[in-house]
Parts: sequence; structure tokens; C-alpha cells
Amino acid sequence: MSIPEPQQPAGTESPQGLGSPVKIALVLYPGFTALDIIGPFQVLAYIPGHEAVFVAAQPGPVTDDTGRCQLIASTSLDQLTAPDVVIIGGSLSTKEPDQPVVQWLRQVHPTTTWTTSVCTGSIYLAAAGILDGQDAATHWAWAEQLERRGAHYTEQRVVERGKVITAAGVSSGIDMALTLLGACTARSSPRVSSSPSNTTLSPPSTPVQRQKLQPRSWSSYGCS
Repeated sequence: MSIPEPQQPAGTESPQGLGSPVKIALVLYPGFTALDIIGPFQVLAYIPGHEAVFVAAQPGPVTDDTGRCQLIASTSLDQLTAPDVVIIGGSLSTKEPDQPVVQWLRQVHPTTTWTTSVCTGSIYLAAAGILDGQDAATHWAWAEQLERRGAHYTEQRVVERGKVITAAGVSSGIDMALTLLGACTARSSPRVSSSPSNTTLSPPSTPVQRQKLQPRSWSSYGCS
């Protein structure tokens, strides 16, 4: 029995006449923190004309820092040599950054449109020399490690310096992804002005508010 290939979400195809889709590389490595990478993926996966892919040293399953969650990398670092956007999440591990990932970040950063990190993913960017002398965010417990690698730690949730964006932790990673969403959709599709993840956190208090906030289909976000 053959397993059907997963279909690309509606609306992520590159619009006709615009060439290849913008490639968003979400970097996996052994011991990554799943929420750091899943949050941005969920925000960015449906941008028309963009393709979000998981990448690792080798294609296949990569296990997170709990040892109980795996995400599947569809391509290898060697195969993806010119991503437009890079997102790397953090880890609870105190080991030195994975060197193949560090080398890849160093190689691809000069040609990216955006290079970003969530939580201790900024340690990887710093190890690659991308944050030398720059303000950057990370988990507060890793602030000393970040500064030891040449960056200036800041307590801001999201720090944007040129084309480099660093986020302090799990929820701020979603904030960072929403910042990227605004930048990407402004360039690719003026029809998309918000993400399905950009939801109201407090329940509506009146019938009129509830009516205004009825769940909408993906097509209402310009993703059809």
C-alpha cells in the first residue's frame, strides 16, 4: 500500500510568473526545542509564494530535547545552499553548538534575506560569527554564553538588527515570526495582511464582538 505524498497547503504555491517560491529554512539538529521551531513554522507555513521546509544535517527524523518528539527534515544542509530565510530554534542542551549547523549558517547568511533565531538559537548565530558586536536576544539563562561569543545580550523580546532577528524564547519566537510575516507578505502578496496565528487572546465580551470574531476559513486570509 503506497502512502500518498503530503500536499502543499493551498496558497503556498508560487504565483504564476514569479518563479520559484521563497524558501524558508527551519533548522533542526539533535536536541532542538520543538516549540521554538513549530511556533514560527505555524505562522509562516501558509504565506503565498513561500515554502517552509525543515532542514537538518541529513534528511529524516530529528529528535527534540525531550527525546519523545521527532520532526522530519525533508532536505539536508548540503542540499539547501541558498535559503531566503533561515530560522533556528534553541535547545536545553549545554553542549557546544552542532558544528555542521554552525558552518552552514556561516555559509548561507551572506545571501539570505533574513537570518533569525528563537531562544538559544542565537547561540548558534553567535557561534557562526553572525552576531559579532550586535545586540541580540536569547533565554536569560544563556546570556553569559551569548556575550562570550561576541554578541551584546539584551532583555528585549525581539531584537531586529538589519536582516538579523533574534527572539528571547518560545512565545517571543511567535512574535518574531509575525514580524517576518509582515515583511514577507508586504513583498509577496498585498492580499495577506494577517496570520491565522494572530488571534484574539481574550474572549469577546459582547454579542457584537463575538459576531465580528467568528472563525474564518483560510481563504479569508488570502491563502486560496
